[in-house]
Amino acid sequence: MTALPDCFCPSDGTRVPAGTLAWCCPVCRGPLDLDFSPNPAPLKSLGGRVNSLWRYAESLPLPAPAFSLGEGRTPLVPLDGAISAKLDFLMPTLSFKDRGAVMLAALALRLAPERVIADSSGNAGTAVAAYCARAGLPCTVYVPEGTSPKKLEQLGAHGARLEVVPGDRERTAVAARSAADEPGVFYASHVHNPYFLQGTKTYVHELWEDLDGRLPDALVIPVGNGTLLLGAALAVRELHAAGLIAKAPALYAVQAAAVAPLADAWRTGADEPPGTTPVSATLAEGIAIARPPRARQILRAVRGSGGGFLTVTEDQIRHAQTDLAGRGLYVETTAAACWAAVRDGALGDRTAVVPLCGAGLKSGLATN
Repeated sequence: MTALPDCFCPSDGTRVPAGTLAWCCPVCRGPLDLDFSPNPAPLKSLGGRVNSLWRYAESLPLPAPAFSLGEGRTPLVPLDGAISAKLDFLMPTLSFKDRGAVMLAALALRLAPERVIADSSGNAGTAVAAYCARAGLPCTVYVPEGTSPKKLEQLGAHGARLEVVPGDRERTAVAARSAADEPGVFYASHVHNPYFLQGTKTYVHELWEDLDGRLPDALVIPVGNGTLLLGAALAVRELHAAGLIAKAPALYAVQAAAVAPLADAWRTGADEPPGTTPVSATLAEGIAIARPPRARQILRAVRGSGGGFLTVTEDQIRHAQTDLAGRGLYVETTAAACWAAVRDGALGDRTAVVPLCGAGLKSGLATN
């Protein structure tokens, strides 16, 4: 069996040995990164491999599990002009979170905990619940009150036990982290556990393969906790270090104007958002995160890429969702945020890819 790499804290360097159920830095309680340096396979060697994200085996810290649902390898389609869309809402549980959830379930199965817990506003919890069901692992998901009934229905259908927490997304995370400290618990955190980022980075590996060994000028990504953006940044670094891309794309992070702590920090040059950002109502519920635990990493990744932050209003989100539906692409409101940010030419004539990362059936069409 392949040995697991150690984890480390990106803030203070504290090492966390492989094979434990530790979910955060024991010193600062912050998220962990993985001490893992892959050697991505060249493009010409990928032909004939399994048609899932596991085709990038050299870039992943775990071997393909027997319970894979064929996650990954979602279509890349032209959208308008120089902008294309990657249809990650066509994943098994209808969101991009499957990329990371399968990694968490594979790790949990290997560590054999007594139970698995997760916290989510819907999509991440659903993905973890589905893959735990597939792997035969008991799963409890903490969700904030007000979570879409359709997402709750999907969670329950996968057999997850639901813990509905009064209050917002942050209170839900606090409740889950308290439970995560109990003995025998594997915290399938899509924010704190670095294996989730190892899964989301395959988004960029697929783009690189689909674009014949290149990447677009810009990657435009919705950001709340930043797991897709950080995974993308990780993949870009790995591909560049291996000499498989000549130029790294700029990363553009999209937030709803109603809840934009990272965009505010970026504009002022701060290293992290203020700790008092209120969470207002927004159609983009999936990225309404007031205090992202990986805020410093997100801001550093965006600045280092030469990209920036874009914010969108509720009207822009609503109109973008309707516009995408009119093009045959029915996605949830959070997934429409990136198209809302660039559809009017914000990036000029640069080539760009936006992820359509959640299906419209999860939350319905925004009409108000």
